[in-house]
Amino acid sequence: MFSPHSPIKVVLADDHTLFRQGLRRIFELEDDFKIIGEATDGEQAIKMAGALSPDVILMDINMPEKSGVEATKLVKETHPGVKVLILSIHDDEAYIFESIRAGANGYLLKDVESEVLVQAVRQVAGGTAFIHPQVTTKLLDEFKRLSHKMVDRPIFHDETAAAVEQDSWQDLLTQREMEILRLMAEGKSNRTIGETLFISEKTVKNHVSSILGKLGVDDRTQAVITAARRGWVRL
Repeated sequence: MFSPHSPIKVVLADDHTLFRQGLRRIFELEDDFKIIGEATDGEQAIKMAGALSPDVILMDINMPEKSGVEATKLVKETHPGVKVLILSIHDDEAYIFESIRAGANGYLLKDVESEVLVQAVRQVAGGTAFIHPQVTTKLLDEFKRLSHKMVDRPIFHDETAAAVEQDSWQDLLTQREMEILRLMAEGKSNRTIGETLFISEKTVKNHVSSILGKLGVDDRTQAVITAARRGWVRL
């Protein structure tokens, strides 16, 4: 299990040698990471999850033997404590949703800056999901599309469930948390939210963590989707 006082153990899973070497160099510049293995296909990634007990597997999607999505699903089924962060060239919805359904703890695009990549792995290792901002936008767009298609369909099958989903935000959140949640639904970053509300970025992060905890979700996207289903925000 990952400890904040020990190096974050990472397995790199990608079938391109030069790309893995580049990733290794990025993490070797940081004091809190240890690359403990490199997998060239999905099967190797699965085996390393059991043999090496990494904190995080940085997983490509297009790999031989088993794809990154298939490997992620099997890793999460057999070793649920191992976090999987997808690092892919694909930004289309099909890959994103399949990865999340498989149990991925985050999704990044390969054009991400090295600083963001390092922070994403730290965040995922610590138990928080991390989604590339461009990917988050696509997820919200897809949710809007699905919501419009379901507008005439009954979502709830009993009054109790409906009451739970349609409760008032005041029962859970403070006024400030609701303001932040609405800005999150607009796709605003923590920094932009802070500038909008004249509060520090650290304060925004604390509020976001509180929102996630109160809603019982793991990341910002799930929080926005939950709020939209309850009618608290509009997408």
